[in-house]
Amino acid sequence: MAANEHEARMAHPRMAAGALFFDAAGRVLMVEPTYKDYWDIPGGYVEAGESPLQAAAREVREELGIEPQLGTLLAVDWAPSASEGDKVLYLFDGGQLSAETLDRIALQADEIKSFAFLTPDEVQARTIPRLARRISAAMEAHAVATPVYLEHGTRPDRDAA
Repeated sequence: MAANEHEARMAHPRMAAGALFFDAAGRVLMVEPTYKDYWDIPGGYVEAGESPLQAAAREVREELGIEPQLGTLLAVDWAPSASEGDKVLYLFDGGQLSAETLDRIALQADEIKSFAFLTPDEVQARTIPRLARRISAAMEAHAVATPVYLEHGTRPDRDAA
């Protein structure tokens, strides 16, 4: 097989990255985008030359106007889409936001209507199933301080049984 044929068969996934922030009750921060009909987490696509961690930090800065330290990786999710092709999504731990940081949030008005801290049941009700699964798995990973690998928001090691 020629080198160019081999490269043509390689995956060229789009990458996206986001951050999960928590409150004292363990709820997760979600945003209400102006351009989607469901709630999402702060984050977005990784740009050329940018790492997933850098992309998550940039997106948080752009969408929320804050620059908290992002921590460890919580989840990597392989989630191809029929309309968007192969995608790999990274979720980083933003930790618990202080009252001072919450007071400094300045939403990017053309993209974000509002934000709220949501329980797992509220996440389920306000977003699409694959994102709800991803967030739920990442919340579990946060609780046990162990990152998780996902496919379509589901742990393959749990489905094998």
